[in-house]
Amino acid sequence: MSEYENLTKLAKCGGCAAKLGAGELSEVLARLPKPSDENLLVGYDTSDDACVYKLSDDLAMVQTLDFFPPVVDDAYTYGQIAAANAISDIYAMGGEPKLALNILCIPKQMPKEKVYQIMKGGYDKANEAGVMITGGHTISDEEPKYGLSVTGFVNPAKVLTNANAKIKDKLILTKHIGIGIVNTAAKSGVFEKDSYEKAVQLMVTLNKYPRDIMVKYDVSSCTDITGFSLMGHSAEMALGSGVSIIYNMEDIPLIEGVIELANKGYIPQGTYNNINHSSKYISYPKEYETILFDPQTSGGLLISVSSEDADKLLEELNNDPNVPIAKIIGEVVEFNSTRVIVK
Repeated sequence: MSEYENLTKLAKCGGCAAKLGAGELSEVLARLPKPSDENLLVGYDTSDDACVYKLSDDLAMVQTLDFFPPVVDDAYTYGQIAAANAISDIYAMGGEPKLALNILCIPKQMPKEKVYQIMKGGYDKANEAGVMITGGHTISDEEPKYGLSVTGFVNPAKVLTNANAKIKDKLILTKHIGIGIVNTAAKSGVFEKDSYEKAVQLMVTLNKYPRDIMVKYDVSSCTDITGFSLMGHSAEMALGSGVSIIYNMEDIPLIEGVIELANKGYIPQGTYNNINHSSKYISYPKEYETILFDPQTSGGLLISVSSEDADKLLEELNNDPNVPIAKIIGEVVEFNSTRVIVK
C-alpha cells in the first residue's frame, strides 16, 4: 500500500484541531497594529469569523481564509471537508460566498491522482455553494494541507457578527458535537462505523442551508463552531456581546458513541488548548469537559435569535433535509459573573 493511501497518517494533527491555540493567537494579535478604516466594519479584534469591508451603502465584501491537514484518508472527501469548512465563515457572517482561491501544500512525491482528487472535492463542494474557484497557490510541503481563501458579499446593514447576542435570545445549534473525538479515534485506527460516518456526513455538509433560512428571521448574532470548540466560540460570543449564555447539557446534540470514545481517551490535543484558554470563563460539568471543549472541523452554526422568532426558525430549519439537526440548546441572559454556564 502506498504511503499516500491513508492521508491522515501524513498529518501530525488533522482538521481544525491543528489550529494554533486561541491563547497563543490572541497574544500575538494583541501586539500587532489594528487596522483603521471607517469602511472596515468587522476586523479581527472580536475574533470574528471573517472580515467585512463596506463598498457602498448596500454592499459589503466578506473575506476569510482557512486550510488544514487531512482529517480523513479519502482525498476527495478531504477536499470537500476543507472547502465546506472555509466557506462556512462567510455563512456565519450572514454573507453569500461567490469567489475562492485554492491554498494547497503537497508532498513532491504525492501521486497526481491524489492531488486531483483533493482539488476535485474542493471544486465540487464550492460548486454546490455557488462559489467559483478561480485560481490559487501551491507549494511543496512534507505534510499535505488544503483550503480556500473565500470572498463573499452582504448588505452592510445585515452583517452578523459573534459579538451582538441580545438578552432573551435563544441559541440554536445546527450540527452535532464530537467531530474531533471521532476523528482522533479514527486516526488511531478505531472506527466506530455509525459515529464515523455521521462525523464525515456533518463535515461535508455546507452551512449554506441554515444560513439561507436564518437570514429571514430576527437573528442578532452568529458564529460557526470549529477549532475553538462549542465552549470557546460561545465564550467569544458572550464576551463580545457583554452577556452570559446558559446551556442545558441534555439539549446539546452529540454524535452517538462520542461519550464512550472520550472516556477511552481519544482526545485531540486541541481540546486541552481550548480548556486552558477558555475554561476560566465557563462553569460546566467536569464529566463532559472533553466533549464541550472538543475542536470541531466544519461544525455547525450557533445562531442567536430573538425569542419571538426562535420557534419559527427552528421549525423551518428542521424541515430542511440539508440541515443535519436544529436544536435550541440555551439562552442569552444578563451578565452574571460567569460568561457561559452549562447545567
